[in-house]
Amino acid sequence: MITVSQPKFRLGAVVATPDAIAALERAGQSPWFLLSQHIAGQWGNLSDDDKRLNDEALIHGDRILSSYQLSDGTTVWCITEADRSSTCLLLPENY
Repeated sequence: MITVSQPKFRLGAVVATPDAIAALERAGQSPWFLLSQHIAGQWGNLSDDDKRLNDEALIHGDRILSSYQLSDGTTVWCITEADRSSTCLLLPENY
């Protein structure tokens, strides 16, 4: 079980592209682990500037992007829309 004691924002509806689902399955990793990191404010492999933008997005209600590397080296993004209606797991090439 994955528990986040202090989520920083709502995920809304959670969706994923077929490519992201396949990558997670190949790597044997759970999407919920990535999502738990995302809502806890652990932004993953982003530049300091992008991390700062996410921190500001928590205050101003902008879109939030996290980037995580799976065990096989594949990058998966988590994007939560500005209105917090949905969060999508996708590969960068799906954007």
